[in-house]
Amino acid sequence: MADTNANGNAQQSGSKLKSVESLDQTNAMERGLSNRHVQFIAIGGTIGTGLFLGSGKSISLTGPSIVFVYILVGVIMFFLMRAIGEMMYRDPSQHTFINFITRYLGNGWGHFAGWTYWAALVLLGMTEITAVSTYFITFFDTFGIDLTHWKWLIELCFLVSLVSVNLIAVKVFGEVEFWFSMIKITLIGAMIVTAVVMIVIGYQYPAARIHGVDHVSPAGHAGLDNLFAGFSFAPNGWMAFLMSFQMVFFAYELLEFVGVTVSETKNPRKVLPKAINEIIVRVLIFYVGALVAIMCIVPWTSFKPNKDGSFASPFIMVFQYAGLNWASALVFFVVITAASSSLNSLLYSAGRHLYQLAEESPSPMLNKIGQVSDRKVPARAILVSAVLILLSPIVNAIPGVSGAFVLFSSASSAVFLFIYILTLVAHRKYRRSDDFIPDGFVMPAWKVLNTVAIAFFVFIYLTLFLADDTRNSAIAGLVWLIGFGGFSLLRERYRSRDLKAALEHKE
Repeated sequence: MADTNANGNAQQSGSKLKSVESLDQTNAMERGLSNRHVQFIAIGGTIGTGLFLGSGKSISLTGPSIVFVYILVGVIMFFLMRAIGEMMYRDPSQHTFINFITRYLGNGWGHFAGWTYWAALVLLGMTEITAVSTYFITFFDTFGIDLTHWKWLIELCFLVSLVSVNLIAVKVFGEVEFWFSMIKITLIGAMIVTAVVMIVIGYQYPAARIHGVDHVSPAGHAGLDNLFAGFSFAPNGWMAFLMSFQMVFFAYELLEFVGVTVSETKNPRKVLPKAINEIIVRVLIFYVGALVAIMCIVPWTSFKPNKDGSFASPFIMVFQYAGLNWASALVFFVVITAASSSLNSLLYSAGRHLYQLAEESPSPMLNKIGQVSDRKVPARAILVSAVLILLSPIVNAIPGVSGAFVLFSSASSAVFLFIYILTLVAHRKYRRSDDFIPDGFVMPAWKVLNTVAIAFFVFIYLTLFLADDTRNSAIAGLVWLIGFGGFSLLRERYRSRDLKAALEHKE
């Protein structure tokens, strides 16, 4: 990493590395996010609802070896973030890392990546708003209160609240994300501490009815031996082991969000490297630490699916085995927080991406969306994205349309992989270009690590074809890549040809 001055700006390497101030001449947004905000946004981006609710299924697939899967996928995502970080360090005025795809791979791939990523964010937002209301209803159901008939109103209230947070000021967004992350960290910390205490005192627990489990969970004890009892690297076969990689990948999805905040961060060249370099520590603490703690209390063989194929929250299991029967309400409260944090971040990111697309579009209509408000936030782009997300309950209510929505939503899983691969290819182009800053936030051994990351994402995509519930995602993503990708490349080819003809005619 380059040396930094008091303002967090790297010392000049020749005349290549421009100051943040000079780059910000075209940045209409406010740098209102502090180091504290960005660090906790990065933590929040690492911790999603998957850890609290979905890790039970992951454990059931591979047992203790799931820890190695989380570490491996976390390391690969770290490589991706180092690539993004290196490019963002050079030009921290960019509102999205997608711009580097445009810069180094051409307008065609940039058009494909930009609109695809924004559409995927909106689709994820539609899924997330549905999840928020579901978790909210489940939370109150633990107290015997049925809010099922108010689902649409719950979704509206949550969305309006989070849109307001995004519209007020970026500093307010950062503050809200700080507290969302703090709540998630507190629960994980409390669970790990509870597990450690249970292990130290040799706690034994009786068979119990666990919230979310349709069968009686067996009696047992807390101890490190639970982690290694009957250990096998692939206890359910190598196919299940391979499938665990895609599940873990989806848990890390959108880890790159912290890179979107760079253009609104104070001292970005000081804050960004710190946020990215600490990703590995977060993975070890929040994922590996939590999973090890869980499996020391609940033997991995105890994670069995319900009749409907669902799994109970491992966090609820640990707390209830510890005698905290109110734990289900606590966990679902935190899950609501995690889902709200995800939706909040999706609104932020979707707004910035649409703003960038609209600002650079030749369409006068889209140009109107690419403007910032008096509060220096892309209000119109945020509102457009929010309105589309709000269509979720309407879409879900129409049988024919809902089927298409599910298909497009599933495709988003695959297209994120395509975007990540394009980003890494753009990084390779950057390293070979005159833009490269040798004393910037340089990715070490980039030829090897970049190649490894690309190969890994291709591997994850191929695993989508292995299971019935993800095969449609892989196929839909491929159709989108060929269809919209081909259109984007042809569009740029004809635009370039027309521009060349116009210039020749002018001469």
